[in-house]
Amino acid sequence: MTDVPAPRWRKSTRSGGSGQCVEVADNLPGAVRVRDSKNPDGAVLFFHHAHWRAFLRAIKYDTLAR
Repeated sequence: MTDVPAPRWRKSTRSGGSGQCVEVADNLPGAVRVRDSKNPDGAVLFFHHAHWRAFLRAIKYDTLAR
């Protein structure tokens, strides 16, 4: 059995200072996890690394569908 590391949560660099923060754990094999920093015991979103990178590119270049 392989030991899976615990998520190492960090505040997203895109989070603003208005208290609406997102935390990201990208230290895990196979998935990036995202959660609301105000509710660390709440729901967690899982993204495949390739999908997360595509999402970040879309944000950077403002190509998300509106």
